[in-house]
Amino acid sequence: MLNLRDEITCIYCWARFAPEEVLWVSEHRDLLGDPLLGSEAQLRFLPTRFDVAGNAVDGRGETCRDLACPACHLTVPRSLLVRQPYFVSILGTPSCGKSFYLAALATKLRRSLPTRFRLSFSDADLATNLPLARHEEQLFVNDAPDRPVALADLIPKTQLQGDSYFRVRSGENVVSYPRGFSFLLEPLERHPSFALRERLRRLLVFYDNAGEHFLPGQDSFHAPGTRHMAESEFLLFLFDPTQDPRWHQAMRRAMPDVAMPSTRNSGRQESVLREAANRIRRLLKIAETARIDRPLIVAVNKADVWKPMLGGTQLERVIFETKLGIDGLNAAEIERQSGLLRGLLEQHVPEVCLAAESFSKRVYYVPVSALGAAPTYDEQGRASIRPASIDPWNVMTPFLLGLNVSANGYVARFADDGAAPVVNGRTGRAHDAAADAAGRDSVENHA
Repeated sequence: MLNLRDEITCIYCWARFAPEEVLWVSEHRDLLGDPLLGSEAQLRFLPTRFDVAGNAVDGRGETCRDLACPACHLTVPRSLLVRQPYFVSILGTPSCGKSFYLAALATKLRRSLPTRFRLSFSDADLATNLPLARHEEQLFVNDAPDRPVALADLIPKTQLQGDSYFRVRSGENVVSYPRGFSFLLEPLERHPSFALRERLRRLLVFYDNAGEHFLPGQDSFHAPGTRHMAESEFLLFLFDPTQDPRWHQAMRRAMPDVAMPSTRNSGRQESVLREAANRIRRLLKIAETARIDRPLIVAVNKADVWKPMLGGTQLERVIFETKLGIDGLNAAEIERQSGLLRGLLEQHVPEVCLAAESFSKRVYYVPVSALGAAPTYDEQGRASIRPASIDPWNVMTPFLLGLNVSANGYVARFADDGAAPVVNGRTGRAHDAAADAAGRDSVENHA
């Protein structure tokens, strides 16, 4: 018997509804045509007949398999009826590398969560996740791994329309909703929380919007594509320092003999944080100066290029095997790196720190490299890379950190005093703007 949740949240339009209100997707070819999705979509309907297995039977007698949201009619995973969703928003400017980062992250999580962290991680909906799976294949199972490929051909830029969005009719209008990539997450055997697996089963949903959607004025009734941010457990802001002219100049001074990457400047990146904060405050109906009580992870991308700017300071591993027999996070090293990176950002792009710390009460700065290797550039500035040389660095840390500080029971951590690792509890210190104003650099997180 299924233990259905009392209230369901759609992963596309974020409408809330009771499980008995969920629609089914017809199977018979004569039932083509849905009032919200168009003539090529199968009809959605509220069933009155079921087979012995509990599946709905459509008006032509065909057994149905897929479910749909009663508000937007988009197909939702069956697991949404029994698993609490865990939303994660990835935001950033156009061309900052969000799609590359998400593909690298998904591949690393597939390979490492089950074996190293004893957490199951699998696709909740293969069809919906297909665009992300194709990106992963392009990067990591490429047919010609030693042949240089233009980055724009490996993963095309996410467009405001296309297969990253679903179009739904609403009266006389058409509304675009972002595609949520969904995964099943739960503890496996030998995980310290395995006995609590029923309570810890989650439907993990990532959102990768076109960067233009995060710019001021781009959120509307017709394109409410970033409203998942108000539902997210934590937010991940991908900052591309090579897009900022000030950082670019600092890199040239620190590394005069190194060819600098040529990255298109998409505008002031802190404006994305400020716009996101304003949208979330409006949706949550909180004061315009209030800081949200959700973690914000600032992932500084392309670390393979800018690491020499740390002046020889080493970035040690933050993931180690714990005494529990599973991998966990080293809270002290995460805190040290967050402080180093914050200092570097404050020196060259202080507005990013100010925007982040006026946005969230808990801010962490994490170095990452989605590719792990610098691409080469032709005379026109087009970037290329050999897929065989792609080796993502530290891309799991922002996700694992966000999971640890926003949800108990999943990721082990080392206590700061060297005591035995724990699974329930939050790791590290978050940079807090109010604490900085009082003369302190950070404040301790409390569970």
